[in-house]
Formats: sequence, structure tokens, C-alpha cells
Amino acid sequence: MKRSAIHNTLGCALIGAAMGVALPASAQDEKPNVVFILVDNVGYGDFSVYGGTTATPRIDELASDGIRFTNYNVEVQCTPSRSAIMTGRHPVRSGTYSVLPPPGGKDGMVPWEYTIAELLSDAGYATALYGKWHLGNEQGRLPNDQGFDEWWGIPNSWDQSGFTSYPMYNLLAKEILAEEKKTELLNVPPHVLEGKKGEPSKPAMDLDMKVRPVIDADYLIPKTVNFIKEQAAAKKPFFVYLGYSEMHPPIQCNPAFVGTSPERGGMYSDCIAEMDCRVGQVLDGIEEAGVADNTIVVFSSDNATGGLSGGAGANGGSNGPFRGDFFYTPFEGSMRVPAMVRWPGKFAKGQVTDEMFAAVDWFPTLAALVGSPDLVPTDRPIDGKDASDFMLGKSKTTGREDYMFFGTDGELMSVKWRNYKMIKRMTAGPAYEAIDQAYIEPQLPLFFDLSSDPHEDFNLWTTTLTMAWLFDPMLHTIGAFEESVKKFPNIPAGAKDFKGYTQ
Repeated sequence: MKRSAIHNTLGCALIGAAMGVALPASAQDEKPNVVFILVDNVGYGDFSVYGGTTATPRIDELASDGIRFTNYNVEVQCTPSRSAIMTGRHPVRSGTYSVLPPPGGKDGMVPWEYTIAELLSDAGYATALYGKWHLGNEQGRLPNDQGFDEWWGIPNSWDQSGFTSYPMYNLLAKEILAEEKKTELLNVPPHVLEGKKGEPSKPAMDLDMKVRPVIDADYLIPKTVNFIKEQAAAKKPFFVYLGYSEMHPPIQCNPAFVGTSPERGGMYSDCIAEMDCRVGQVLDGIEEAGVADNTIVVFSSDNATGGLSGGAGANGGSNGPFRGDFFYTPFEGSMRVPAMVRWPGKFAKGQVTDEMFAAVDWFPTLAALVGSPDLVPTDRPIDGKDASDFMLGKSKTTGREDYMFFGTDGELMSVKWRNYKMIKRMTAGPAYEAIDQAYIEPQLPLFFDLSSDPHEDFNLWTTTLTMAWLFDPMLHTIGAFEESVKKFPNIPAGAKDFKGYTQ
């Protein structure tokens, strides 16, 4: 049971002027607000603070104002990463380990899952989501069913904005609507949806290639900033989750930014620069609302760049020093992405850490930071580690020593322990051919020392043979997970319902 320096300053200024009148500084309740900005398919090396060649001064500023992680780990695809953030659980536990809809089953999380939005709502927060959800696309499995007071965005992913550009899709959509005789189908053809808690979600506007280039600037950012200002004026603690659209294909920048990155050139660079501007607008909105000192700002990516976003190809994109990408798993480039968090006066400024942190860790960490760790469920496995003491300077470690990475089939691919990595299964390279390859299991698990070999080139079996002892901590991690699954079996993908565990 559930428990209850700006790129294109003129372009930014013109759009920002429509976001409402700045509010005077005001006192806030003791509970900190939470603004969670999640960008899509952005690689480790895409921002200048992580070595990127496109200037991102506002994102760099955010990093310098708080903690920047260099060992932040996500899941294998968009849906599992978002599921991990929302629930603090490895998505294999909830059947959300792949973006593919389960044949014959229901898409997304079962309503029994308890999200960070539900936890914060139970803690007295106003909650909102603007942008991408990707954790269910029908009534009962949308954000307003999972703890958000309101939402405006898309149930699936941004590639659907191109669907109505394809003649055969339009024919199929007509056939589906005629056959099902359901004019209430939410996403056929694709729509932006909106909803409020306790009410059904409904179509708000078409999702097509006309709206794709402007959805962040004209809709998601203004809605986020207005929500922040409204809640600040009402002196109510708030949680807003911004599912920013870029860099998910089809990559389409706002026209004000196209062709404005002469130092690097290309649509990818233009969109990274626009992203920097939009993040700056949210930060400015927090400042104007007078709540900057009492607002936790999280900024991270859900997945690494790669074949989908261009990788080393024409569109650009960088995973920094790491091998691997979206499909070339489970190498570090497929799981390690940028992440930073700021809470002025509470978190140290300018801290750069290689402490391990993961998408599942936000759930218990934020619960503790807002003073509600007691709301974290105890009737299910929570894989996240509470790193609040680390962020507050009370501990030297995040509490995470290991990290398990699962494939799109829900099976384990690798385990990291401290600075070592064991790969049980992998996709064969090169990167651009990885999507065409099946997962393969090497004769012996591969071992890498990430401290001296971040690109994972030198398998310790064939170089130094100094790693046999590593089986002990690796197998301990795997064994503990398997024991928990015996006690709490994983919810199958496509499950139509789940009532909870009986103990």
C-alpha cells in the first residue's frame, strides 16, 4: 500500500520579459523548495564546466555555487532513469527498465509505486511537472496520478513530435481511432497533455514539428518560472520538476539560437547554448521570487549522448573521457552524466567530487533534506542512498560504494565498486553499430580500474591480473540484490496492477 554569461542575451531577454513581474524578496517556511531540472540525452562532456567547447556560463555558475558530481550514474534509457529518480528504486524492480511498451501489458509504473512527488506532497509541498514524463501514457499512470498537483507536458518522448509529419502514421492514427472508436485516446495523434490532481488529464495542444523548436522557451520555462513565483508569493514550499526537451531527437533549436555558435558550429552546439540560457531563466526566476537562499536546485541529465544525439557524428555531443554511449553499454559513457546541486548557505560552494552518486539516490536524499525521511516507504526495497549528510558537509562520503547497471532486458550488465568495474555483459562496438548488436557475455567478466583507465581499454585479466580479489565485493553486491528480490519479487513489465507485498 502506498504511503501517505548568457548566450544570446537579447533572445533570452525578449522571452524572459513575458514571464511575469518580479516579486519582492519574501520570507519562506523552513522547508526548502526543490527545483529539479532534468535535461534529455546530454553527455558528460557537453557543458563547458565539464570540458565542453560550447560556452555554458549559467550552468557553470550553478555548478560553482554548489556541488558538482564527476561520478554521477544513471540508468540505461529515459524511462528507467526517470523511474529511478521518481522512486529511488532500480527500475528493474518496477518493470520500467525499457522505453519499449510491453506487448499486451500496460505502459509505465503501476500506481502502487510511491514517487518523490507523492512524498513531497505528503510533506505539505505544492508540486508540478512541466515537460517529459515517460512513465505511463494513460489515465491513472500520469503525473497527476503520481503526486503532482498539476502538469503540462508529454506522456512519452520528444521523437513523437515528428509523427504527424509521416503520411503513413496519419493513416494509422485514423485507423486506430476508427477501430477503437475512442476519441478520448490521449496520445493518438501525439499531444501535449495537461492535468490536475484528482482530475483526468486532457490534450492541451498538438505535439508536432511546429511546437518542437519552441516548446522549452515558449511553454516549459515560463510555466516553471510562474509556478515558482506563485508558490513563493503564497509562502508555500514547492517542488517543480522540469523535463527539458533537448537534446532528444529531433533536435530543433529555437530560431533565435540557430546558427549562433560560430566557435563550434552546428545545431547541437546551438541547442546546448540555448539550454544554458533557459537554465539561467529558471535561476533568475528563483532569485526574483526571493527564495534563492531556501531553494535546492538540482540539474542533471537522464542519459548519455550517443547515436541518438549525434555522438561523434555530424550533430555533435560528447561523453568526455569515457567510452560508451546510449546503446554502447555498459561502459562509463553510457551511464556517467553531468549532475550538480545547489543550496546556498547549506551546501559548500565550488565543491567538485568524485564520490559516487546515482539517480536512485535523489529520492532518499531529498526526503532527508526537506525533513521527511520518515515518509520513505519501508514496505519495499529502496535502492537509493541518503547522501544528505555529505551534501551538508557532515560526512566525507555519499554512502554509495557500489552501483549496479541493468540492460534494456532487465538483466544485470555491470557492477561498479569504488574505482573498479566488472562487466558481465556488454554490447559489441564500435559505438554506431552497437544498436545492431545483441548483448554478449564474455568468457570471463571484464575488470577495469577506472581511476587509471576511465576509457575502459585495459581489461585487468589480460594486463596485470591483479583483480581476482575483486570478485568478493562485486558478488556481495549482486548477492544482496538477489536476496532482496527473493523477498520482494520484481514487478513484471506491463503489469496491469500491483497491490503490494504481503510479509
